[in-house]
This record gives sequence, structure tokens and C-alpha cells, in this order.
Amino acid sequence: MSIESAERSEPSIRIGLLEDDTDQAEYVTVLLEDVGYSVGHSTTGPEFVRDIQSSGFDLLILDWEVPHMDGMDILNWVRRNIQWHMPVLFLTAFDKEEHIVKALESGADDYLVKPFKPQEFLARIKALARRAGLVKRRSPVIEVGRYRLDRKLRHCWVDGERVALTKREFELACFLFDNIGKILSREYLLKQVWSMSSAVNTRTVDTHISRIRSKLNLRPPQGWRLSSVYHFGYRLERLSESGENAEEE
Repeated sequence: MSIESAERSEPSIRIGLLEDDTDQAEYVTVLLEDVGYSVGHSTTGPEFVRDIQSSGFDLLILDWEVPHMDGMDILNWVRRNIQWHMPVLFLTAFDKEEHIVKALESGADDYLVKPFKPQEFLARIKALARRAGLVKRRSPVIEVGRYRLDRKLRHCWVDGERVALTKREFELACFLFDNIGKILSREYLLKQVWSMSSAVNTRTVDTHISRIRSKLNLRPPQGWRLSSVYHFGYRLERLSESGENAEEE
């Protein structure tokens, strides 16, 4: 099976690209989108940090030398602030051994020097996604701790007891459980769950989040936190297996 057909058979993976050369960024974006990935591009470090916080990326591609914050600054920020191990690939013209060693020892998952071979680049991205568990086919049933959600039946159970959810509440709950630990912007949730543009009032997301938090009891005493991230969106976090000794918000 070719890289292209293999990638297109999987759910879309969201890739954040930090690259200040617009021609290079366009080339990389076309390569990735042609095999089914979704790409968000930024040209400066601070802009990229904002995009990471608001766009719910699954994987990052970093150039080294970009304005205001370089690739290493971004890598260090990601490893300090993102609770799950987001895959990071450096794609840069810096080809000295000291640069490669520094990036890998600081937490980068892979390093590729420009100019690069397109198929090797796509193969490395696929390998990173596979190792991070991003290319697993979506399971028809989500089972996490006390929770079981059956996508086919559209039924939800907590501790074996059925909980009534509306269609949108169920879809939003599934999406949150599919993305545990990730920051998801209101705009991204609207697009993925409601198929709406970001121009639509995002208060509908807030309302549904509140209902899900209440109905599924996603609170620290039960080992979970469904919290708002200031100015961006929401994150579902698993605090413990049983919820014992967890403090209330």
C-alpha cells in the first residue's frame, strides 16, 4: 500500500507547521494535504504558540531559525506546557551534528535536514504518528475508566448505568474522550462536532460542555477535570484512576 492510500484511510491528523519561508511552507503543506493531513501554518514563534493552544494539533514540524522564538524555544515550551507527548519533527537547514544532538536531547522525536526527499519526509511523519498512536482506526466503542460510549448505538454508560445524552452531547463527549489531555478551541469543536464555521456564536459549545460536565460528572473527585482554557477552549484531563484524594475545583 502506498503512503498516500495508507494515510487517506486514517482519520485526519492535525499538523502544526512553523516555517517562515512561505514558498517552503506552501510546498510542505501541499505534500501533507495531498495525503490527507490537515495543516496549520505559522511564520513566527509567538504566533505558533497561540496556534498550538487554540488549534489542537496532533503533531508539530519546526524550523529552527524563525522570528522572535526559534524552534528550540518552541520545543522547550511544548515540553513544559503540553501534558501529553506531542510528536515533534525538526525540518531545518541546520545540519551540524551539534544541532541534531541538541534537538533530540531536548525532546524532539525526529530531525530532517533540508533539502529533503518528499517520500522520506512523509514516511517519517507517518512513523511519528504511528508511534504516538495517532493513526489507529477510530474504535466503535470508547472505554475509559468509568465511561463507555458506543458510537454505533449512540449510548453512554457511567459505572454501568445508562446516561441520556442528546446527539450533539454524545458527539462532543466522544470527541473529548478521543482527545484526552489536548487543548481544543471552541472554533475547532464547532467545526468538528457541529460542522459550523468559527463565525457562529461559540456559546453553544460552552453550554454543551457544561451539560456534559454535569451529566457525566467529569469532576476531580471522580478523577477527571473538564476545564476551560482562558481565551481558547477546553481540555479533558484524567487526574487519577479512581478519583481518590483528588481535590475539587
